[in-house]
Amino acid sequence: MSSLLEFTPGPNPLGAQWLSALVAFIPIVCMLVTLGALRWKAHIAGAVSWALAFVVAILAFNMPVTMAVSSSLQGFVYGLFPIVWILLMAIWMYQVTVISGRFEDLRNTFFLISDDPRVLGLLIAFCFGGLLEALAGFGAPVAIAAAMLVAVGFSPIRAALIALLANTVPVAFGAVGLPVIQAAAVGGFENVLSISPTTGRLTAILCLVVPFLLLAVMDGKKGVKECWPFGLVVGVTFGIVKWIVSATPLFNLTELIAAVVSVAVAIAFTRVWKPKGDAEIVARIGRPVDPELETATTKTEAADTSNLTGSKIFMALVPYLLVIVVFGVAAIDAVKNFLKLGDVKFAWPGLSEMMDTAGKASSHQNYTFQWASTPGILLALVAILTALIYKVSMKDAFKELWVNVVKMKFAMLTIGAVVALAYVMGDSGQTFALGKFISGAGVIYPFLAPVLGWIGTYVTGSDTSANILFSGLQSSVGQEIGGGTATLTVESMRQLLVGSNAAGGVVGKMISPQSLAIASSAIGLAGSESAILRRIIAWSFVLLFLLCLLAGLMSTPVLSWLISPMLG
Repeated sequence: MSSLLEFTPGPNPLGAQWLSALVAFIPIVCMLVTLGALRWKAHIAGAVSWALAFVVAILAFNMPVTMAVSSSLQGFVYGLFPIVWILLMAIWMYQVTVISGRFEDLRNTFFLISDDPRVLGLLIAFCFGGLLEALAGFGAPVAIAAAMLVAVGFSPIRAALIALLANTVPVAFGAVGLPVIQAAAVGGFENVLSISPTTGRLTAILCLVVPFLLLAVMDGKKGVKECWPFGLVVGVTFGIVKWIVSATPLFNLTELIAAVVSVAVAIAFTRVWKPKGDAEIVARIGRPVDPELETATTKTEAADTSNLTGSKIFMALVPYLLVIVVFGVAAIDAVKNFLKLGDVKFAWPGLSEMMDTAGKASSHQNYTFQWASTPGILLALVAILTALIYKVSMKDAFKELWVNVVKMKFAMLTIGAVVALAYVMGDSGQTFALGKFISGAGVIYPFLAPVLGWIGTYVTGSDTSANILFSGLQSSVGQEIGGGTATLTVESMRQLLVGSNAAGGVVGKMISPQSLAIASSAIGLAGSESAILRRIIAWSFVLLFLLCLLAGLMSTPVLSWLISPMLG
């Protein structure tokens, strides 16, 4: 009978907010410890962490067993479709280029821009990755950029680290602005331009830091010392464009415009500036980060561009030109709405009486099968078109698809388990309990506001989901602590906190188990998630600290001028 009872998740079922939050934190700690410290396989760590979240939901948060089971199943299904579907199609698209024999032409084409792979690494991961995030999101930028970096000569795990670290700055305005659009809607703002400038400025400042961290990951101190002018040009250009565009009606195209302008400026800069490197760069970037995992030899010899013709260059770039064209067309409202006509929506069994934290019908009561309106179908189209253009038989192309399905079986389990964990934590109130506890910090809360976005994105793998989870809470806290003796008015404080939530999520993305599984699959080293996490988690904390400091100072006279007047 419990399945027939209405269930509304509460933030404090144990009577003490600190205790409720502590218990809710157990699954997150489990994932970090088992994956990072104990080095468990990701699919096992994900399954165990989900099991703990499931038990906590039932015993501590009073969620009916049938609802907990049903919520978990919906999360697992969502993990497979669309998330795994998008990842699989992105990798398939890339692998079609490999079996076609165009792989080497692609690699050599990159070196026409610069003979320094560190310069190419920034262009691919930071600029082109930003473009893919703007158009697609859902992990496709990490998958495609990581594979391309391996093609340039980076060792697999190094490529994964670079792709994940670069996939921070553009996330808040990814998928044509969806995260900030949801943040504004859930936060109670009628106009997205009420918060998009705040998010844009916070992440624009990160643009001054991330390129240098990428150079350090690529080639240590030598990378920073020898390529800092290029990193500065790329970072400043990307940041300035973000700062400007995010405060205009074109906010949803922020990353698209920033990426295109940055690529153009960066390529122009390479015509007048050459990095000071040595002959050992290619060998260094191809050196294994983890010799136990990276047993295959990475291609490290210098590129040969002597036999490249205009036709070969164009053909090598065909898949990525198709990505830009296909996703650009799909972003047009009329096309987007047409693709949505294929969505199949139905009531999810067992969740008809489940409410959200506001006491309204939970969005998870229904499930939408988005077979045509997510990037997966578009990437599949690009893969098929690429095969036709490259004259790869459909038999060979689909054989390669099946090979990748087999390779990704554990990644599929990982992503399914992690999204199931996110669903049961969110639906039972565990995630909300964490948010309520942190929001009790009072006047110092603005210094902690980005942490909620970070936690939400770490758990769900999506900045959009993190904004849906916490923007309402952030807005409420702003209502309580704004005005009076505070530097900011109530409305400006709401604007800051909701915008900070969206910004905080971008640095949680890189360590999300979902993102780690995508990266490990893209580099062909399934099971390397723990090795990647151990090497990237420190950067996530560094960038989170920077965002917290900036957000906190924006609530004081020091940086309050960064918050633009409310527009609605």
